[in-house]
Amino acid sequence: MIELYLDTVDINQVSRLNACLPLKGVTTNPSILAKAGRGVNHVLPELANVIGSEARFHIQVVSQILDEIVDEAFKINSLPYDIVVKIPATETGLAAIKKIKQQNIPVLATAIYSVQQGILAALSGADYLAPYVNRMDTMGNDGIKVVSDLQLLLTQQDLDCKLLPASFKNTLQVIEVMKLGVKAITIPVDIAIQMLEHPAVDSAVQQFSQDWINVFGDKLSFES
Repeated sequence: MIELYLDTVDINQVSRLNACLPLKGVTTNPSILAKAGRGVNHVLPELANVIGSEARFHIQVVSQILDEIVDEAFKINSLPYDIVVKIPATETGLAAIKKIKQQNIPVLATAIYSVQQGILAALSGADYLAPYVNRMDTMGNDGIKVVSDLQLLLTQQDLDCKLLPASFKNTLQVIEVMKLGVKAITIPVDIAIQMLEHPAVDSAVQQFSQDWINVFGDKLSFES
């Protein structure tokens, strides 16, 4: 089954959506945490309490020098949670991934904008790849096509690496990506809520209720 993540650290929304969705965990990045004004050591205990002890968290390094990225990755990995370390798929990032994978630390290569960038990250040992679908679209590229090509290459090369597409503007992008057979995906809260809603649903449910009341009054189904 596809791994479903929320791209947020909003505890209230995670709690709300975890009640109805099979969440694998949460993805974060430095911008999300900075916007929330809360660091990793503050949000992870709360998120784990909401989702459960088996929740997986994707936490990104902020260091940019090779040795510092590696050191930070080790420290992130030492936190008492199921954590995947996120590293931007730059030249330095790929060098860090190769070093980190020697110690079997789970890694997600993030900020992927091209097929070549993604496949090189996979060949360097990344466990997950995060292509930015809508960001590619806004730059004039075809984000869905990049995901499709990457999924094809991973399959053809028999690489043990999962695509975890990110950056979505609408539900159509999400569904099109899922149709490609990706093994993981992370979606923002507003898109997750849109996926749960449809303008026809409420009226249909109200009609069911009214039809029942007209015949059976306040009885419940098993009492009829």
